[in-house]
Amino acid sequence: MSETWITERLHDHYAQSLRVDEMLYDSKTEHQRLKVFQNGTFGRILTLDDVVQTTEGDNFIYHEMLTHVPILAHGAAKRVLIIGGGDGGMAREALRHASVEHVTMVEIDAGVVDFSKEYLPMLSQGAFDDPRLNLVINDGAAFMRETDQKFDVIVVDSTDPIGPGEVLFTNTFYGHAARALTDDGIIVTQNGVPFMQGDELTGTMRAFKTLFADHSCYLATIPTYAGGPMAFGWGSHSKSARTVSLADLEKRFAAAGIETDYYTPEVHKAAFALPGYVKKLFP
Repeated sequence: MSETWITERLHDHYAQSLRVDEMLYDSKTEHQRLKVFQNGTFGRILTLDDVVQTTEGDNFIYHEMLTHVPILAHGAAKRVLIIGGGDGGMAREALRHASVEHVTMVEIDAGVVDFSKEYLPMLSQGAFDDPRLNLVINDGAAFMRETDQKFDVIVVDSTDPIGPGEVLFTNTFYGHAARALTDDGIIVTQNGVPFMQGDELTGTMRAFKTLFADHSCYLATIPTYAGGPMAFGWGSHSKSARTVSLADLEKRFAAAGIETDYYTPEVHKAAFALPGYVKKLFP
């Protein structure tokens, strides 16, 4: 019996392949080609233009680290903005915090939301039905430019800086985001795998250096984002949020009453310890 494989060619000199045990969805929307297929190791996998976006098996690492780190570092986040995140996984994790009163999620492609509800319900786990969630179908850059709302935490759950996601890596976008944060607000961003995509992190850190009182990045290893640990950009108007003590994080985590499969207060602190090659990417 012949096997079908999808090869992700995001990088010029490196590729990864995933076996398609069963193709569940394959359709081209206005913006991109979406596929959902079953894989024996990772379960259901979502790709956009054959680039892995999320999987049933390892999505918890990505979603937990992009939500719980800024929310627990902030300590009193009530309003969260998610740019992207059409599969609902980021909203799922943010809404697990009872202290979060309102989540605005801005997704450019309604098709991603619709088929994620049908084909990837295990990612959102009912998040789209939570009354605290306001789903906005709009271009994330346009929303950020036009909004007059203020947010305690902004999560940029973007695709890579090609196609529709490209505008979410610009200095202009980050400037609008800085304006939309509260005085002690935090923004976190998906910045790719720095060993393979170092320019992404350098560009974001260059912008954050001028916009925020504190800027850095933190790391997590997600198996399907191949090529090394992934970097998450960190910018905050607060100089103290990144250095909150382990004891305080443990108290906040316990008070939140949530169970996680990757995030722990110890991992939170350790994620900001950067290897030399990552530090060298900072401008």
